[in-house]
Amino acid sequence: MLDKVEMSDVASLMADIGRRARAAGRVLAVAPTDAKNLALKEMAKAVRAATPQILEGNAKDVEAMKANGQTAAFLDRGTLTDERIEAVAKALEDIVGLDDPVGSVIAAWERPNGLKIERVRTPLGVIGVIYESRPNVTADAGALCLKAGNAVVLRGGSDTIHSNKAIHAALQVGLKAVGLPENAIQIVPVTDRAAVGEMLKGLDGNLDVIVPRGGKSLVGRVQTEARVPVFAHLEGLVHIFVDKAADLDKAVDIVVNSKLRRTGICGALETLLVHEDVAATHLPVIVKALQEKGCEIRGEDEVASLCNNVVTATDDDWATEYLDKILSVKVVGSLDDAIDHIATWGSNHTDCIITEDNAAAETFFQQVDSAIVLHNASTQFADGGEFGMGAEIGIATGRMHARGPVGVEQLTSFKYRVRGEGQTRP
Repeated sequence: MLDKVEMSDVASLMADIGRRARAAGRVLAVAPTDAKNLALKEMAKAVRAATPQILEGNAKDVEAMKANGQTAAFLDRGTLTDERIEAVAKALEDIVGLDDPVGSVIAAWERPNGLKIERVRTPLGVIGVIYESRPNVTADAGALCLKAGNAVVLRGGSDTIHSNKAIHAALQVGLKAVGLPENAIQIVPVTDRAAVGEMLKGLDGNLDVIVPRGGKSLVGRVQTEARVPVFAHLEGLVHIFVDKAADLDKAVDIVVNSKLRRTGICGALETLLVHEDVAATHLPVIVKALQEKGCEIRGEDEVASLCNNVVTATDDDWATEYLDKILSVKVVGSLDDAIDHIATWGSNHTDCIITEDNAAAETFFQQVDSAIVLHNASTQFADGGEFGMGAEIGIATGRMHARGPVGVEQLTSFKYRVRGEGQTRP
């Protein structure tokens, strides 16, 4: 495996990857749906067949992560099991069932002069995906880009390089089996950070968009340095507001699941806000349920007065994506106060209200400017697969082009087809 190489060698390697991706993208843009779907099915079979090799590579990665002192949440995101590999294969098969967006007509109309105009979905071209620690992204991103007719250049984190390469090898088997270009899904084979820099420059004009999926520092670097458009996936500073009209049993179940089902994913709850009218009745029960499962609670004096073993919260806690069994908790005076807190500290990712008051829920929906807003449901549903999109490359928190889960439809652009019968413009 290549690792640290000379800067000139990295630049040459990445330029070649870009050229090959562009050539493959032209083929994919016109590939029939049946061919893409058959490739996805073959990929799923290849992933299942390669389970021993994938687990072997992952064991090397996990050993290295432990040696480097990575957190439990980071290890969880990077660890593969038989069940998780099966989930990767199943996600590939789920994408087969999605409608092919390429060529679909978004809108059509006729002008008074007889011109017939259609707005039609087209692939974006070549997509660069830069991600950290979660090897399943290798398959999800590769498959989604393929279904949308795009070539993709994958640059995973160094912590899971062996896992990513093993999964990528299975994807290549699927492409080869149906005669689609193997360069349609390429993985950067070096861990040198200079490779990321080359992607941010655009690979000599061969990269059309970058999707970063990782920590705040990675996304910040991509947004600062990228010379091509970026689908930003910022940190998940996820909130739940327990309204004064919240059902207690429902609140306990939703909050515990949102925080603790998997603490290391971007949809995990990080800050709990509770209306002061139900703080005395609801908060102790919710906090106890969390603490019984090992969750540390950080809160202000009012939280500490109602609950045991509360660590004093600071402003840093409202701005922290823990990705761990830690939760910041605050009592607020009203729905408006909760919305103000989310607007001040949130990352526009995912936020939820628990209430039986539909009017309060509608106000929350209208005024909370996040990519995903939920009512009476776990924030762990913030996932393209759970939205019926097969899988996702990430959750885009920006406002341009794509927002929320980035699936096949979001990986397309459009063009206009105009049909005439000899019209000229006066």
